[in-house]
Amino acid sequence: MTVLITGGAGYIGSHMVLELADQGEDVVVLDNLSTGFRWAVPDNVPLVVGDIGDRELVMQTLRRHKVDAILHFAANIVVPDSISDPLRYYENNAANARSLIASAVACDVSHFVFSSTAAVYGEPQIEYVSEETPTEPINPYGRSKLMVEWMLQDVSRAHAISHAALRYFNVAGADPKGRTGQSTPNATHLIKVAVQTALGMRKRMQIFGTDYPTEDGSCVRDYIHVTDLVRAHVNALAHLRNGGDSVTCNVGYSRGYSVLEVIEMVKKVSGVDFEVEVSGRRDGDPARIVSSNARIRALGWRPANQDLEQIVRQAIDWERGLDEKLLRSSDLLVA
Repeated sequence: MTVLITGGAGYIGSHMVLELADQGEDVVVLDNLSTGFRWAVPDNVPLVVGDIGDRELVMQTLRRHKVDAILHFAANIVVPDSISDPLRYYENNAANARSLIASAVACDVSHFVFSSTAAVYGEPQIEYVSEETPTEPINPYGRSKLMVEWMLQDVSRAHAISHAALRYFNVAGADPKGRTGQSTPNATHLIKVAVQTALGMRKRMQIFGTDYPTEDGSCVRDYIHVTDLVRAHVNALAHLRNGGDSVTCNVGYSRGYSVLEVIEMVKKVSGVDFEVEVSGRRDGDPARIVSSNARIRALGWRPANQDLEQIVRQAIDWERGLDEKLLRSSDLLVA
């Protein structure tokens, strides 16, 4: 059995590759390297460079490697970009995903684990979001992900393919062994941006809105370590392989931190009191979104990296060594 990981040269996907390879799984990666890096894929893991919407390439890959499961991470993920360029998000996140799912059905792939998002919930007015919370996305990014969930639900009823849709909250941190991390230069993740500012890679950072109905006025998010996130995929895949029904699960810690709390933690760990500029709210940002994670826990998932200080420290360690890694890599020319 071989697992295809789409987007396996990117941030979360590369951690997924390492996790499955560490467990002795046969893995193949499909990535167009638009935001991923060749060096993030281990030498002993096949890398197919191409798009998930290329049916001929995808089906050739599925058959050649005898793929029985797909873990799908390849997507555009920046909420403000989805608002300014919605068609690009609907094409890549929804239309290309539809093509990938069709290829999976045609090649008799048994299981499909989908990288979804808490953005499908929109602006829930409750303390903890469960999988039963109404899905009311407020931006094209969230809508494009929800479309794929719907497609998988319908396809799983019509064909012999089971699926898990994992709704992530805010992913952060880096591989504890230092093998991979958030490497995209212009990434918009809060911890990444704050760490780059602390290390002098940015003159200042912006926060968007301090007038939200939260304790300190800034947005509250549930931050999850990337290693715990990919281990949730392992649990979901095992559930499907063991004959479990298709399932949708939140993946978060059920603990929220505000933007200002995260920034203060980065300042504490780095020892740098960097400049923070307050701007107005961005379109598409809910005030608070924190997970209820009982369903993924029922599949055997147990988080091991919940400490925010540890998450920030690993992100700083990764960022400090990233420039050297990029300079040693030919990917500097294509990143």
